[in-house]
Amino acid sequence: MNVLEPTEHLLALKVMRLTRPTLVSPQIITSETKDLPQNILQETLRNDITAVAGSETLAAGQFMLLPQSFGNIYLGETFASYICVHNCTTHPVEGVTVKADLQSNSTRISLPMHEKQTAPVTLNPGNTLDDVIHHEVKEIGTHILVCEVHYNTPAGFPQSFRKFFKFQVLKPLDVKTKFYNAETDEVYLEAQIQNITAGPICLEKVELDSSEQYTVSSLNTLPNGESVFKAKNMLQPKNSCQFLYCIKPIPEIAKDIKALRDANNIGKLDIVWRSNLGERGRLQTSQLQRSPIEYNDLRLLVVQANNMVKIGEPFTFICQVTNTSDHTVDLSAKLDTKPRAGCEYTGSAEFHLGTIEPGKAKEFPLTVCPTKLGLVKITNLLLTNTYQKRTYEFDDFVQVFVVDSDYYEDEPFQMNKFVRYDVAQKV
Repeated sequence: MNVLEPTEHLLALKVMRLTRPTLVSPQIITSETKDLPQNILQETLRNDITAVAGSETLAAGQFMLLPQSFGNIYLGETFASYICVHNCTTHPVEGVTVKADLQSNSTRISLPMHEKQTAPVTLNPGNTLDDVIHHEVKEIGTHILVCEVHYNTPAGFPQSFRKFFKFQVLKPLDVKTKFYNAETDEVYLEAQIQNITAGPICLEKVELDSSEQYTVSSLNTLPNGESVFKAKNMLQPKNSCQFLYCIKPIPEIAKDIKALRDANNIGKLDIVWRSNLGERGRLQTSQLQRSPIEYNDLRLLVVQANNMVKIGEPFTFICQVTNTSDHTVDLSAKLDTKPRAGCEYTGSAEFHLGTIEPGKAKEFPLTVCPTKLGLVKITNLLLTNTYQKRTYEFDDFVQVFVVDSDYYEDEPFQMNKFVRYDVAQKV
């Protein structure tokens, strides 16, 4: 941006955006002498500043090209501009001050200039008053750089003028998020980031800053600390990549059903990228929110179970039932399996759990004997609230892999602790 003031003003204002150069390659188009253009194209290549003398028809490399226009500015990048006021007259100009504001659709920000200068200056003939401003743009849309110059005429009269420079701030990345509520209290976040700029970018950092109610584990690295991506996260225009995170509520939230229901703010994605010879950009999303969790009156969790069991040997697992309603319940449990053709397991249990106040929980063991190899699903657990005569059925609430008795005979089975909840069907 370069604007000269009309002749009635004693000062000239020049505004230029500071940006890095770009890499260009010569466009090679040739023809034979018998063709219609004959040697015109070859002469054009010889006169091209990006062509190598004597090797005009070879793409020998790339060259740095200084910016020829204002260019694109993307959200999260730093806008830098050089502002210069020049004395075009043959006599000094007193009381010179320069002010710059950046105006968007919703805000107007005063950009600091000449911070060490506390009073108006006097410009001698041919002298300049200049400074460089920097501002990280945080809003998409039309922006206007407003430059205002004040000075005094030789007769002592105050004069001023303003100039407006309009530019657009574009969206650099398209960020799409998906939440997956696991059978535990964990939440998995998939973030898809697409490059929608005009050139390639390199993702330098993609992190999820969790809220105070959650902790975050990144699933984008291998156990040795290396990234799951084979190369640097270089994205060509319109290309995208996915990042995965595991989010867990803090213990104080996890054990409080009401607090867990209200803890919907997950955190913010913080993205840093490089473009155009290392130019840096940073983007932070708004607060991401998970879908509210809806529980029925009862919540069943399996807190301890075997990964693998041997066929024909009974195994015990520990369940936990939580009263998520607003009233006290009195529960009795029943697990009844009748031997039949193709039955995967046998075992039955029927007992009284007692009363459970709202928000409280109780644990109880169940034992079954697998009769079939492979993946066995434990189902049809009935919990009855004797106060209201309501029965809740839990299907497929435990899965265990059953192996032959000779399989891994010398290795002990590991007891893994995990949490799981299922939707209960009211009978």
